[in-house]
Amino acid sequence: MYEQYYGFNGRPFQLTPDPQFYFESVSHKKAMSYLGYGLNQGEGFIVITGEVGAGKSTLVAHLMERIDREALTVAQVVTSALDGEELIHVVAQSFGLPIEGKDKAGALGAIEQFLQDEARAGRRCLLVVDECQNLEFTALEELRMLSNFQLGSHPLLQSLLLGQPEFRRTLAHHPDLDQLRQRIIASHHLEALDESEVERYIAHRLERVGWEGHPAFGEELLPAIYKASNGIPRRVNQVMNRLLLLGAIEERDTLTLAMLEAVYEEMAADQNNGVPKQAAGRGPVGAAQAAISSQATSGGQADTQTAPHADMASDERTAELEAAISELQAAGAAGAPGSSPSANEAASAELEHAIDRLEQRLEEQEASFRHVLTMLIEWLEDGPSREAA
Repeated sequence: MYEQYYGFNGRPFQLTPDPQFYFESVSHKKAMSYLGYGLNQGEGFIVITGEVGAGKSTLVAHLMERIDREALTVAQVVTSALDGEELIHVVAQSFGLPIEGKDKAGALGAIEQFLQDEARAGRRCLLVVDECQNLEFTALEELRMLSNFQLGSHPLLQSLLLGQPEFRRTLAHHPDLDQLRQRIIASHHLEALDESEVERYIAHRLERVGWEGHPAFGEELLPAIYKASNGIPRRVNQVMNRLLLLGAIEERDTLTLAMLEAVYEEMAADQNNGVPKQAAGRGPVGAAQAAISSQATSGGQADTQTAPHADMASDERTAELEAAISELQAAGAAGAPGSSPSANEAASAELEHAIDRLEQRLEEQEASFRHVLTMLIEWLEDGPSREAA
C-alpha cells in the first residue's frame, strides 16, 4: 500500500532476507572477510552468530549471489530441535539425495558417495546450517563426523554454521565439543548497527526502491528509531514498515516523531490483543523496544488470530460508550435549572469527568480500529495471503 503512495518500485523494509537490500555495516564487512577466508580454506567449520534479526540470513543470501555455482555445490538447512539421526536425513535431502526408506547408515552412505562424485567432478560442497542453537548435542557430533569425509587427503565437505548468541556460548563452553571447536577455522559475531549506520541503512533500503526524499524525515526521528530498535536491522524494518504505512494512510509527506510514538503504541497494543496499553514510566521508546523485541522472535509476522479479540474488545468499548452517554444524560439532568449551586457544581464536575472518560474511550476505539486495519493490510500484502484473498 505505502509503496504506491510514495512512488516506490518495491517494498524496502520487508522482513524476509533479500540480497538486493544487503547493507554492509562494519560488522557485516568483517563477517564477509571471515567468510571469504574460510571458504578459501575449503575445510572445517565457519561460524557466524548474532542476535535475532541481526542479518545472518541476509549475509548468507548475499554470499550465495557471489559464489560460483559451477565450482561450489551448496545445501542449506534450517534446523529445528533435531537429533543426530534426523539431521543426517535432513542433510541428505538438502543435497537432493533420494533416501526414503533408508536408515541412518544408508543415508550416510548416500551422502559420502555424493560428496565423492562432486569432488571427482571438480566441485566442492558447502553445507549451510541455520538456527544451530536448536540442534541437540548428538546432531552437532554428526556434523563433526561429516567433516571427516575425505577423498584421499582432500576434505569433501565444509560447513557454515549460523546461530544466535546462545550457540556461541555452547561452542565456547560445552565440555564435549572440544573436537568440533578445534575444526573451526573462522568465526564472527554480528554486532548491531550503531546510530549512524541505522540512518544509512534506512536511506540505503529506501534508495533501492527509488526514494528521492519523499517522504521526508522529521527532526529527531531517526535517532529515536535507533534507540527503539537497538540497532537490530529486522527491528528497524518493523518500525519503518509501520511508520510508512501510517504515513500513507494519513497522507503525510513528512514522517514525524509524533507519528513514531503512535506506531509505538500500536506495536505495544499488538502484545495486548489490540488494546492500547501505555507503559507507565518507560516512555514510548521503552514500550516500543518491548513490543519490537517480542515481534522479532517470531519474524515480525502479523498474527491474524488477534482480530477476533479486537472485535470483542471493540464490542466491550461500545457498551462502555453507551454507559458513558447515560452518565452524561444523568449529569445533565442533575444540573437542570432550579438546582442548588452546590448541586450544580457537583453535576458540572461529574459532567466533565464523564466527558473525559468518553474522549478516552473514543481514542482507544480509534487506535484499536487502526491496529486491526494495519494487520489486515499487512496480511493482504503478503504474497500467499493475497492469492488466497
